Amino acid sequence: MESNETSNHAADCDVTVQLSDCGRQDAHAVFASLDRVFAACDPVDPGAGTSGGAEPTVWMATFDSGSARQSGSGEASGEPPALSTRVTALLTGDAHAVDEVEKALAGIFEVHSTESVSGEHEREARLQLGPR
Repeated sequence: MESNETSNHAADCDVTVQLSDCGRQDAHAVFASLDRVFAACDPVDPGAGTSGGAEPTVWMATFDSGSARQSGSGEASGEPPALSTRVTALLTGDAHAVDEVEKALAGIFEVHSTESVSGEHEREARLQLGPR
């Protein structure tokens, strides 16, 4: 079955991940780790491009939580990625989808939940990610 990324983008990309309080290297570590577990809907390499000038204050990517690439706990293979500092992650999307991404992050990083807000169909989870 062929995939049409343009028409499927909105329906398939059910979790938005926003990272703050971190630099380019830490954002790359988190997004690359998630990309090994779920299909990313956008390019997830914040390492690409120029490094001159001001860094963004928020890094953002979307993921398809229904496209798990690995079975089990969601742990990425190999060494856990190194983070230079604690990273604040804001996950937004369908409640079940956010839960799946949060579980995957917990299998890769040390995760502390700082806030969770549930709506009728959506959930927003604010997490602190740290190295294992």
